[in-house]
Amino acid sequence: MRGLPCSPLPILLLLLQPWETQLQFEVIDHCSFGNHSCQHECVSTLGGPRCRCREGHELLPDGRSCHAQDLCNGVDHGCEFQCVSDGLTYRCLCPDGRQLQADGKSCNRCREGHVDLVLLVDGSKSVRPQNFELVKRFVNQIVDFLDVSPEGTRVGMVQFSSRVRTEFPLGRYGTAAEVKQAVLAVEYMERGTMTGLALRHMVEHSFSEAQGARPRVLNVPRVGLVFTDGRSQDDISVWAARAKEEGIVMYAVGVGKAVEEELRQIASEPADLHVSYSPDFSTMTHLLENLKGSICPEEGISAGTELRSPCECESLVEFQGRTLGALESLTQNHIL
Repeated sequence: MRGLPCSPLPILLLLLQPWETQLQFEVIDHCSFGNHSCQHECVSTLGGPRCRCREGHELLPDGRSCHAQDLCNGVDHGCEFQCVSDGLTYRCLCPDGRQLQADGKSCNRCREGHVDLVLLVDGSKSVRPQNFELVKRFVNQIVDFLDVSPEGTRVGMVQFSSRVRTEFPLGRYGTAAEVKQAVLAVEYMERGTMTGLALRHMVEHSFSEAQGARPRVLNVPRVGLVFTDGRSQDDISVWAARAKEEGIVMYAVGVGKAVEEELRQIASEPADLHVSYSPDFSTMTHLLENLKGSICPEEGISAGTELRSPCECESLVEFQGRTLGALESLTQNHIL
């Protein structure tokens, strides 16, 4: 049997006409729902909200919190004492009592003899006008030896007679020139000698922060320098003792009829280092050699005066050295 020829299978062409479809996606801000809990910034992605940190910070493993990068570990900061990073920058810090230098990295040992100094000047009748002018010259020569500035030594002046008058407070003048000009403008009061009243005013008002004294926590030494020519007409014992209890280092300068017993009562211990008498200053020539051991034994403890840091001690040493230099110069020129 002959086989029949096979006919080809019909080929069906299916022409699929493409449908024109347009898929529209609406952008959804996942961060707007307010449940992302990102510490810094939220970024919306197709997968949901993601947290991102600001420059200088890195994302923590919880995916939400940010931590400032410690630049101090990644750079040669050169800080002498301590480096502190805020993520974007870093800065150097110095320990209490030491000051950052202009290079922003090193710390000086102390604040270069900076103190808060209040001068108590006797303006009683016994001083007489011409001698009061010499007292003002004395004050200004002391000022010449000091680093007067808002950050350095601050100077205030109080005049006393039968009453007490603040001539200018600690915080008023920021340069030596301004202080000296103010001293020259002071007018003589005359009348009595109420030294005890002046000491009370100094303790209660002159060293207050409102008057320009720096806060105790800064450990800036507080120094009172009393200049008098005679016996006080009121009791000085209570407020002389109170001044030292308040940590004020007291110096007493006597002229003429000034009573040595009162000068010693006013001054801090040891009296030999804190009391002077004019016109004979010969007892002061030995002070500089004994200064370190007498004022600052063991870097910080003084007889009758509590010092809170080695720098406070060094400030007092420098202040006393400069003051004594001024006094000796006045003696040589026969001003007093």
